[in-house]
Amino acid sequence: MRKIDQFFAEYAESHQNHNNKIIHWICVPLIFWSILGFISLIPSPHIFIQYFGLISLVSILAISLVTLFYFKLSWRIALIMIFIMLLMEHLVYFINVKFEHHSWIFFLTIFTLSWFGQFYGHKIEGKKPSFIKDLQFLLIGPIWLLSFLLKKIKIKY
Repeated sequence: MRKIDQFFAEYAESHQNHNNKIIHWICVPLIFWSILGFISLIPSPHIFIQYFGLISLVSILAISLVTLFYFKLSWRIALIMIFIMLLMEHLVYFINVKFEHHSWIFFLTIFTLSWFGQFYGHKIEGKKPSFIKDLQFLLIGPIWLLSFLLKKIKIKY
C-alpha cells in the first residue's frame, strides 16, 4: 500500500460519522486558509503579481514546504494543492487589504471557530483527532478531502 493510502486509511478511522465528515468539509479548509492568513502577516518582503496581488516571501516558503510534503505522497495532489493554496493566498490578500491592520482578528476568529467545530465533530464521532497521534495529519486532512473530489471526477491521485 502506498504511503498516501496508509495516511488516508488511518485518517479515515476517526472520520466515519456523517456529521463529523460534513463538519470537516467546512472546517478543514477554513483552518488551512486561516493558517495561510497568519503566515501572510509575518513581516517579510512581498512580491506583487499582476492579477493576483501581494504574496509574502514567508508565504511562498510555507507553500513550498507544504508542497514538498505533498510531492512525497503524490505529484498530482501536490500540483492541485499548489493551485488551491495560491487561490487561498489570493483570498488572504483580499482580507489583508480589506481589514488592513485588523485582518489577524478575522483569521483568528475563523481559526478558533473552525477548531471548535472540529472538536465538536470528533465528540460526535467519539474518537480523538488524528493529529493528536501524529502532527503530519494536520496536512493530511486537506488532501484527504481532495481525494474524494478526485475520485468523484475519476482522477487518480
